Amino acid sequence: MGPAVPGVLPLWAATLLAAAAGPVMLVAFPPYGWWWAAPVAVALAAASVHGRRLRAGFGLGTLTGALYFTPLLSWTNLHTGMVPWLLLSTLQALFIGLLGAATAWISPLRARAWVWVPLLAAVWTAQEALRDRAPFGGFPWGRLAFSQDTSPLLRLAALGGAPLVTFAVACTGALLAVAFIRPTYSTHRPGTDAGVTRGWCSRVKPATGPVLAAAVAGAALLVPLRQPAGEAVYVAVVQGNVPRLGLEFNEQRRAVLDNHVRATVELGRKVTQDGARRPDLIVWPENSSDIDPLRNADAAAAISTAARAVGVPILVGAVLTDPAVGVENAGLVWESDVDAAGNPRQGGVSGRYTKRHPVPFAETMPLRDIARIVSKEVDRVSDMTAGDTPGVLQVGPATVGDVICFEVAYDGLVRDTVTGGAQLLAVQTNNATFDEAEARQQLAMVRLRAVEHGRDALMASTVGISAFTDAAGRTYAETGFNEGAVILRELHLGEGRTLATTLGAGPEYVIVMLGIAGLVAATAVRRRSRAALAAPTEEDV
Repeated sequence: MGPAVPGVLPLWAATLLAAAAGPVMLVAFPPYGWWWAAPVAVALAAASVHGRRLRAGFGLGTLTGALYFTPLLSWTNLHTGMVPWLLLSTLQALFIGLLGAATAWISPLRARAWVWVPLLAAVWTAQEALRDRAPFGGFPWGRLAFSQDTSPLLRLAALGGAPLVTFAVACTGALLAVAFIRPTYSTHRPGTDAGVTRGWCSRVKPATGPVLAAAVAGAALLVPLRQPAGEAVYVAVVQGNVPRLGLEFNEQRRAVLDNHVRATVELGRKVTQDGARRPDLIVWPENSSDIDPLRNADAAAAISTAARAVGVPILVGAVLTDPAVGVENAGLVWESDVDAAGNPRQGGVSGRYTKRHPVPFAETMPLRDIARIVSKEVDRVSDMTAGDTPGVLQVGPATVGDVICFEVAYDGLVRDTVTGGAQLLAVQTNNATFDEAEARQQLAMVRLRAVEHGRDALMASTVGISAFTDAAGRTYAETGFNEGAVILRELHLGEGRTLATTLGAGPEYVIVMLGIAGLVAATAVRRRSRAALAAPTEEDV
């Protein structure tokens, strides 16, 4: 490693910046929603590790990650205790530690801003790509892209999905950083003028970086969005609420089901007696029937009563318990046994989606014996059986792309529904064990997915927040948290594919390869620097 030039921060200052970067990143996300704080946090984190050794970069990055993820994921502590929350936060912080080490490693490339800026953005994106997949299938919560639901950069999702939005956020952060981060490595030898590394950034004016960062955000506004132009469908979302928040919702199963039935029957009364417009389909949330309606006649009869009251199909979130298959978290299309005119027809289940990615440590329990030492709540968790088919369901006149709860955070699970023919997106979720902050963070993901795939979308929650979003990412009819509600809106069915849908994970792979190339290039620069420093000068001779 070449000698550091005077631009490297003292360790105490670097520690302060690393510590500040975490909370600044936090406020970019709902419920705060200060999206512009995300690039500022990237700049602070980059400055803190710039010019450091790998070990220091890892430590400073982990500090940033700990002060970011610990409050961001505080909703995991509400009903399961502190230990699982702290373990999850620590694991996620270690990924930011790896990012800090990688950012420190590419410090020599800072002398060429046009190289360093996209490479810093690429290593951010590569870190997220790794965190999205490992361990146990990954945990994508807290990606930079998910902080941009009200940002101009959201429109970039239509071109390259969440990875491209993350890349753009990190690019703007890097541009902010170049104004005050000086090149930190050179082949300069004390007492000589030979080999000093010079670059465009060493002479950049302080205002240039922020101006270019603003230009990136402004350019994103020029990205055209695909607006669904298909048939209009009138959709109802029923948020039945639960008697009590917390893990006990599982012990209130019949009450939760009855809440959704009553709200739907009341909707039917307004249609048949008050002349309200009849919806074309109804969406209930995840866990709206935790009593298996395929095995329990009373639950099936209750759902049939609700569907009959309105005369349209209901997408029901149900827990299925077939002993031959195991426990499944499913979306069932429940047909009414009468049509809108009251004529008899075949009722019951006409379609089914089983959640493909059960949440580790919540819906399936890896390392159960070890986890039992950590939390006494472990054995509340059954090992759910994962589905293997995308959630493409025909619900009345619409082909619905159904994903369940945290699946909305996974790029491929949502895209598979659109490539499979989904005309609108539905996210069935249960937030009864969390809080409003978690629900709003999840809604931000729904907004991104709508833009990414050019589809109108909705989120149906047991307790809130439920809402509709259009293909531009705007939300409508947001419900409150921990209340019962029925919301209705006309949505348009979408056809065709955005560039992001067509390319899939392609942009992410390209960006990750760019990040790897940057690490290799930094290694080569470091080797040349060491060789130049070791070479004898005329004075030595």
